[in-house]
Amino acid sequence: MRVFIAAAISLLMPIESHFSQEPLVFVRGIELPRVEGRVDHLALDSRGEKLFVAALGNNTVEVVDVKNGVHLKSLPGFREPQGIANVPDSKVIAVANGQGEGVQLVGADDYRFGKVISLGEDSDNVRYDPTATRLYVGYGSGALAAIGPTDGKVLGRVKLAGHPESFQLERTGPLIYVNVPTAGHIAVVDRNALKVTATWPVSGARSNYPMALDEANRRMFIGCRKPAKVLVYDTTSGKEIGAFDIVGDTDDMFLDAKRQRLYVAGGEGFIDVLDARAPATLTRVARISTAAGARTALFAPEKRQLYLAVPHRGAQRAEIRVYEVRD
Repeated sequence: MRVFIAAAISLLMPIESHFSQEPLVFVRGIELPRVEGRVDHLALDSRGEKLFVAALGNNTVEVVDVKNGVHLKSLPGFREPQGIANVPDSKVIAVANGQGEGVQLVGADDYRFGKVISLGEDSDNVRYDPTATRLYVGYGSGALAAIGPTDGKVLGRVKLAGHPESFQLERTGPLIYVNVPTAGHIAVVDRNALKVTATWPVSGARSNYPMALDEANRRMFIGCRKPAKVLVYDTTSGKEIGAFDIVGDTDDMFLDAKRQRLYVAGGEGFIDVLDARAPATLTRVARISTAAGARTALFAPEKRQLYLAVPHRGAQRAEIRVYEVRD
């Protein structure tokens, strides 16, 4: 028996050593009970303890305690919730509905429904600008709205050439970069003037959905599905300077600025971890097997964690998978 135990331990040791060197290490899965259909985007509360999950196909927002690894609550009353953002100043979560009125504000602590901001159909991605205390929401057949999160007032709208997918806000400048896949370009919006100032053609691939901004190094990473590639853009010139093959069916992508890595989640069933230290060249560090349809995620750099949304498919349960970032 002792020989058997010693042999078993010796077999396990190399495996443990191998996983300790992975850039993302699986920590736990947190079940989303009775959640069916597609799961869309995620937002973390101000304390970094509660994760809000837009369960689009279930018409709910799921609340998960990521600190203790438990599901807390299922919030009904949404119509295809898609984008979701935390507004820490107001202690609310902004949820964009694919159908119905537009954006629903929900208390981050008491889960009470607050103001509804009418925008129209297909409200999608949501971002919060803490400096200007404004919400930005992409919606409809082609528009971006600026919203006051306290009074729910629509402060202005920007017309776009097609439905906006992912967009990113500069932290030190006034620009918003917007993926517009049906138009085959990236729209550059001045958020002070609320107007499009430039469009950059996306010709290296099509279906440009997620994006990640490396503001310090003047780069933009664009995730495309047809074919599955990351395109690298110089934000000074607006020109494509590099490309790299990635996991298929991506919908979320994040830059780890400290480690100069990209984390790319794809519904094909993998997370690609890419080394982005070279200005225009990407290198795959790891391809981590996940689950079919798991294409949305959230990276929390301050917690060194990445959260991946997994939909229910057959024996595969709906859950949030928590990964720890390793140096």
